[in-house]
Amino acid sequence: MSPQSADVVIVGGAVMGSSTAYHLLADPGFSGRVIVIERDPTYQLSASALSAASIRQQYSSAVNIRISLYGIGFLRQIGEHLAVDGERPEIDLKEGGYLYCASPAGAQILRENQALQVAEGADILLMDPAALKARFPWLNTDDLEAGTWGRTGEGWFDGWGLLQAFRKKARSLGAEYIKGEVAAIEREGNTIVAVRLTDGTRIACGSLVNCAGSGGRGIAERAGISIPVQAKRRYVFTFTCRDEVANCPLLIDTSGAYVRPEGTGFICGASPEADGDPDWSDADPASQEIDFAFFEEFIWPSLAHRVPAFEAIKPGRAWAGPYDMCLLDHNAIVGRAGALTNFYVCNGFSGHGLQQSPAIGRGLSELIVDGRYRTLDLSDLGYERVLANRPLLERNVI
Repeated sequence: MSPQSADVVIVGGAVMGSSTAYHLLADPGFSGRVIVIERDPTYQLSASALSAASIRQQYSSAVNIRISLYGIGFLRQIGEHLAVDGERPEIDLKEGGYLYCASPAGAQILRENQALQVAEGADILLMDPAALKARFPWLNTDDLEAGTWGRTGEGWFDGWGLLQAFRKKARSLGAEYIKGEVAAIEREGNTIVAVRLTDGTRIACGSLVNCAGSGGRGIAERAGISIPVQAKRRYVFTFTCRDEVANCPLLIDTSGAYVRPEGTGFICGASPEADGDPDWSDADPASQEIDFAFFEEFIWPSLAHRVPAFEAIKPGRAWAGPYDMCLLDHNAIVGRAGALTNFYVCNGFSGHGLQQSPAIGRGLSELIVDGRYRTLDLSDLGYERVLANRPLLERNVI
């Protein structure tokens, strides 16, 4: 193989890798070569392609709220940001809002979270049962004390469309995508000097960015560091409902089950805690095997309790997809990796990757080009908290 080199090599060409490539090449301060290594250009098993694709500001940590406020602004203007040769991408953004439901036991946490969200500029309403029933008359509020609903800035979109828009724009700016898999990473002291692919190709690099999703832990290990990220198989189920459930938001029940509209029907699933697996581990996260009993025995009964109209449904197709779960605190690990001077991690998004991709891609590009964050400070998500075993706990995980 002929020798190759790039100023920046990105491992993983899904939404995070492509966002980072785009933001680098759109930065006036960067004029280098970017190579993106993607082991599966079809993205069939990518979290970006299999995600429920939504965005919210209802987090309990300020940095996540700020990231999603930036993200919704980007998604609203995606046609301007990512147009190529006059062709504007469409991602069918629907700002239907998230609705978090709280029992008496969880109401105080919901109130505290909402106060922080509003202080950060998010448009989140705190509602008592009467207000919930007035706005969502199909909702069972008998065992609820409160709910929070994103009036604007929250909703869902076409995740596949966002991935392809970032990728197409990055390529139009000069990003080179290579099909391959990293077999080894060459390191001299605290500097990464090259990656070697399984076909023998060697690519020297000025900087290396780990955007490998569910394979991110393996890439980090090849660079000689450890990240607390584990691939987790998650399920998404679809169904149609006989009765109308008008203006349904993305609803998160007190049980941890969630549901949102999709076309003429609905998609649903559950938070990691709700599936009974406290370690978030799975023997084969890439498997497409579906646990339909999980839907029948937990998700459907939970949703039918909260929305009585869901007692009469017709189940549809289902699929499984990987989450790259951060076992430390369910938050992404982003930035320079400790003592390594030119290795950047972008891993452990725990299901938040699509919505966070605009801000994270921009932040990484700023860190690589200028050595600091310019637009939005992402330091709270840095690798240093892993080394210090200092979790940034997130209360709102789905």
